[in-house]
Amino acid sequence: MKLIHTNSNTLKGLLFLTFFISNLSFGQINNFKVTLDAGHGAHDFGATYNGHVEKNIALAIVLKVGKLLEANSKVDVTYTRKTDVFIDLVERANIANRANANIFVSIHCNASRNTSADGTETYVMGMNKIASNLEAAKKENSVITLEKDYKRKYEGFDPNSPETMIGMTLMQEEYLGNSISLASKVENEFEKLGKKIRGGGVKQAPFMVLHKAYMTRILIETGFISNNTEGNTLDSEEGQNEIAKAITDAIISYKNEYYGNGTVETYEARPETKVIEKTPETTPVKSSAPAETKSTTTKTSDTNVIFKVQLSASSKKVALESKNFKGLNTISMEKSGNVYKYMYGETSDYNQSKVLLSQAKAKGYSSAFLIAFKNGKKISIQEAIK
Repeated sequence: MKLIHTNSNTLKGLLFLTFFISNLSFGQINNFKVTLDAGHGAHDFGATYNGHVEKNIALAIVLKVGKLLEANSKVDVTYTRKTDVFIDLVERANIANRANANIFVSIHCNASRNTSADGTETYVMGMNKIASNLEAAKKENSVITLEKDYKRKYEGFDPNSPETMIGMTLMQEEYLGNSISLASKVENEFEKLGKKIRGGGVKQAPFMVLHKAYMTRILIETGFISNNTEGNTLDSEEGQNEIAKAITDAIISYKNEYYGNGTVETYEARPETKVIEKTPETTPVKSSAPAETKSTTTKTSDTNVIFKVQLSASSKKVALESKNFKGLNTISMEKSGNVYKYMYGETSDYNQSKVLLSQAKAKGYSSAFLIAFKNGKKISIQEAIK
């Protein structure tokens, strides 16, 4: 009888252990997965100004972001590097792909010959033709020339001409909307810190490190180390902690909006699907203009076509001032009968218009949508992107 009692206890113990391991494994499978990428490394110093070294600052911020995220039991973090080593651009993306990450966040510092330049920018993968965006991509993509056999590895891609990536971007639209959403959240957090948001903050450019990552992906330029004040801040413990907290808050906000806040876990869902359908403010690709979602056209063939974001319509005339539109600038108005229609931004670039839409929704204009004009006359979005 004693032997039977012992075996019974052993069996109970084994059953409990199996249940525990099963639950632990399930929790790990369902966790929100983040891959953090510290730009540059080892012999690739990145930008260097006044003793500030980009590779060191980027790594310090990444490790701080990672530590904050790892404190959340619902988040798993992988790193492309945690020490001063050189990792190929394609391998950085592959690390995220192998981890089946939900998001990929690459962290960098900016620099300019104009030492008064300051502020933050967050990039999403795209083929925007704006010269400054292409120059930023060219600078970061040049790292591949430090890799062995890079011409074969990158299939003829010319780092001095980012436009050559245009034939390699078939998947960029799949994650564009979510990438813009995450990028907007990062810039909104930076704005709370009082940082300068350069040119709207969220931009598009053909970064190789983003191109190869098949998920929501962004590249953050945390500030200019070439600027004496900003460089000192970025190279300080306090400054890095502020930046890390802002990035972490943006990531958690994105996680909660698209994947749940911990009470309903649906991490198997891929980007473009929110858990909380009543908060669509950062899903520009789900706009009421259906032709937005699948177009790969960046600019319209007709230079007389422009896009704007309609924010609201009211019978009340409101002064076109930023304070009346939740901090948004470049506001215009159109009167139709007794109704005033208020619009944000203006661009001939379709992809850039989606960035503007995301910014408007992030500010709280959840019902904002894109509209188009040709020679001053309103046309459908479908007609505009032909």
